[in-house]
Amino acid sequence: MDIIEITEPEHIKEFLEFPVRLYANDFHWVRPLDNDIEKVFDRKRNKFFRHGECIRWLLQDNGKTVGRVAAFINKKTVNRDNDQPTGGMGFFECEKNQEYAFKLFDTCKAWLEERGMEAMDGPINFGERDEWWGLLVKGFYPPNYGMNYNFSYYQEFFENYGFQMYFGQYTYGRKISEPLIQKVHDKSERVRQNPDYTFDHLHKKEIERYTEDFRTVYNKAWVRHSGVGEMPRAQARNIMKTMKPLMDEKLVLFAYYKGEPVAFFIMIPDLNQFLKTINGNLGWVEKAKFLWFKLRKKFTKNVGVAFGVVPEHQGKGVESAIVVEYSKFAHTPNYQYKHMEMKWIGDFNPKMMRVAQDVGGSIYKTHYTYRKLFDETKEFKRSPIIG
Repeated sequence: MDIIEITEPEHIKEFLEFPVRLYANDFHWVRPLDNDIEKVFDRKRNKFFRHGECIRWLLQDNGKTVGRVAAFINKKTVNRDNDQPTGGMGFFECEKNQEYAFKLFDTCKAWLEERGMEAMDGPINFGERDEWWGLLVKGFYPPNYGMNYNFSYYQEFFENYGFQMYFGQYTYGRKISEPLIQKVHDKSERVRQNPDYTFDHLHKKEIERYTEDFRTVYNKAWVRHSGVGEMPRAQARNIMKTMKPLMDEKLVLFAYYKGEPVAFFIMIPDLNQFLKTINGNLGWVEKAKFLWFKLRKKFTKNVGVAFGVVPEHQGKGVESAIVVEYSKFAHTPNYQYKHMEMKWIGDFNPKMMRVAQDVGGSIYKTHYTYRKLFDETKEFKRSPIIG
């Protein structure tokens, strides 16, 4: 077996093409955009290089690629929530051979140990948690955009190597046509009867205003969470700019109290329904096809990507009220979306899990983020509960 560090264009091409061959017979797998993967490893486009480093490899056996992996260190988070410096590994793909898998894990471990790490998390991303984070262990359905999909045998590889579950990540799903449970209406009633509360969906002509409303709620609702920093205006604008081509205005909702933003619920059409029809590249032909796909209302699934309520309005029914507001659009004849998923809800966040359950969602997919302690005599600690 040969480990090859990726340094040449032909290596990059093989890193991208290996999963295409590996999942050739798996109908559920969706090829990510090559550009989405490559920007993770591009120093000019990935801000995490400012305070971190990464490397990636191919594993070959008799000249044939049998696996790939990446390892990385984010110096801002190496000591987050634990007492040992922790790096990361991800973008793991491997044939069904434990020897190959362990060789890839060993390579990551050795590289991280050389840099003073005492543990590694995986499979994770050299970036934010909202993409390419966690191993799929239950619910082997078509993946949402930016979410990992993998073979079920990967779980055995990780656990046999000594990885332990650091936290679970749940994707909740529901059929949109199903009526909301009475509990949702009951919890929302006090808010909806209060004239100080108003609701609105995004209007692209005023996207700057909604971008600032989003940033205001985000900074009040999320900065107290471990590892989450305040979002600057430029970052909020970039997020909205990135989502704008895909946005359906009525899938982005806001709640206001006396005119001030207090909550948002952001959904987008699941881009993977379109990516399934192309082959990893988004040239002008594919962009034209996307516009046709969107105009013909071919998207039938939407994905909840962000839900936030400022602390002083939590527990008052705002969460339920904003979902009831969405139902005004969703429960109309011939509504194009048939299924909704709320992705990336950590088991360390029981409040958000309750919100997903209260709006009628049930766990549809489960990912695990694993941690491997290099010194197995140390006590293993799971991710702390928040809220």
